[in-house]
Amino acid sequence: MSNLFLINVLMAVAWCAVLGSFTLMNLLFGFAVSSGALWLTREQYRTSKYFHRFWLVLGLVLLFLKELVLSVVRVAWLVIRPSRSLNPSFVSFPLTVTKAHEITLLANLITLTPGTLSVDVSDDNKTLYIHCIDVDDVDALRRDIAEGFERKIMEALR
Repeated sequence: MSNLFLINVLMAVAWCAVLGSFTLMNLLFGFAVSSGALWLTREQYRTSKYFHRFWLVLGLVLLFLKELVLSVVRVAWLVIRPSRSLNPSFVSFPLTVTKAHEITLLANLITLTPGTLSVDVSDDNKTLYIHCIDVDDVDALRRDIAEGFERKIMEALR
């Protein structure tokens, strides 16, 4: 799978070399053209999993962007209405993801979302500790992370 991505990138670089211009737009266009070439030959070289994974990764990116916008609005609302009392909390989140890169990605996605911060991972890599600026329902937060980021990470990376 990663070999196909490398081939795709190398073909994009070759595209730029043929054009004689290594701009971002040429690289992106070259990547798109080489993706098309790989897609056309997907049955001969068994590359269909590569394209399926692309859609799963895109789904994870779109989920992150949606959560980013929603959390920005929530935090902005907390700033605009300072009279409301906050419920900051440390939450222990039981991890379903097991690999180091999956845990790291989950922790980074949580940290990049305003209002939450990944603080630590337990020594046995089974619990992620998260600080939240305002939590009304801890179980709902755990459920949202498990059914959102964690599920999408497992789909995209396994």
